[in-house]
Amino acid sequence: MPVTRKKNVINIILISAFICGVLFLHGNGGIVKAGTDETYKNIEIFVEVLRQVEENYVEPIDPQTLIYGAIKGMVVNLDPHSSFMTKDEHNELMLETTGSFTGIGIEITTKDGVLTVVSPIEGTPAYEAGIQSGDKIIKIEDESTKDMSMIDAVKKIRGPKGTKVRLTIAREGETKPLEFSIVRDVIPLISVRNFLLAPDVGYVRITNFQSKTTKDLASALEQLEKGRDLKGLILDLRNNPGGLLSQAEEVSDLFLDSGIIVSTKGRISSQDRKTVANQNGKPRDYPIVVLVNGGSASAAEIVAGALQDNGRALILGSRTFGKGSVQTILPLSDGSALRLTTARYYTPSGKSIQLSGITPDIEYQYVPPDEDREKKPPRFMREEDLEHHMQNEHIIDAEKKNKNMADEDSKLGEELIQKDNQVRYAIQLLQTWRVFSKIKTHSAE
Repeated sequence: MPVTRKKNVINIILISAFICGVLFLHGNGGIVKAGTDETYKNIEIFVEVLRQVEENYVEPIDPQTLIYGAIKGMVVNLDPHSSFMTKDEHNELMLETTGSFTGIGIEITTKDGVLTVVSPIEGTPAYEAGIQSGDKIIKIEDESTKDMSMIDAVKKIRGPKGTKVRLTIAREGETKPLEFSIVRDVIPLISVRNFLLAPDVGYVRITNFQSKTTKDLASALEQLEKGRDLKGLILDLRNNPGGLLSQAEEVSDLFLDSGIIVSTKGRISSQDRKTVANQNGKPRDYPIVVLVNGGSASAAEIVAGALQDNGRALILGSRTFGKGSVQTILPLSDGSALRLTTARYYTPSGKSIQLSGITPDIEYQYVPPDEDREKKPPRFMREEDLEHHMQNEHIIDAEKKNKNMADEDSKLGEELIQKDNQVRYAIQLLQTWRVFSKIKTHSAE
């Protein structure tokens, strides 16, 4: 049935009122007026297009569909990490940081309009199937992902436990696309694993930063420290795509007694903040080696930067992803939400890692085990590869067992040592650390 002119007029009035409301952004720092003559002129064009679509498009279109589509188009052109979420999508995001979800376990972004894997989550179906950082998802089932939004892609990839999803992957070094048929499963958000690699060397792996990460890490450290004089710790942040900023700050605080952890700067004063470490009740003075690679992003980079700049840990591996921006979830009146980039963050030394990433103290590339040597090592996609990425204001040349442990953990530790050259090197560093720390140097007279 054709849309009546009266209904059109009402819709246009409502839409115009809605758009005028968008001109005022409410924040903790007060009301920021964004309207200008040029802005109003462009809004007139926008309303004119809406009217033409409502009156002349071949089929009636729901006004909310038009508005939501327009908002998504506006936000997607800001930067790769800003997005508009419907009410259902917003609720799903909240679930991801507090509970579990059913899917395959990958962190994705968009590059040149193509969905690209930032990192597979360790232990998930995608990880076990062999999905790698930098893989381009060119099809989900038989549908092309060209210009597909991340939100829509996530909906298509997720599904009931036990069902399959087919992904077609373009991978650097491969002459033709690869097809993966992956069985969906519940992805538990257990972000911390730990075990001993030697009687006095602990290992902790953080796979992402969600609401319980700090609590789980504190328990893991207590378990490793209990009844032993720990001589060193390996903190593995490789392929960690990030997560909650607050958890990155609290994780860093577990290892620091003083000093700046991270600072953020935005357009409005409420986004400018500086997080400082607190004195820990239990001192942790053992040396730490942090493992990173191109899949270490965002919150993982905050932790690595905080420990590096405060001289608390040695960073080993390869340059990190380079995401130096902060996203804020801004709930909207109808239950939808805006995930908006609102600030840049800076390491304790005042360095922005946007694009440049964290440069390890020791550049040491991962070498696959013998059985995987024929496979070409993955090229990590980084922030600088993403369309609409923000520039860095100050670009820098960044390329500069314990018997009581469970048998399963013991096996995991042994396998890790056998297969992972970076872990082996980190153990050697920690075991010789205390020897070199005793060596006194004398200045020449």
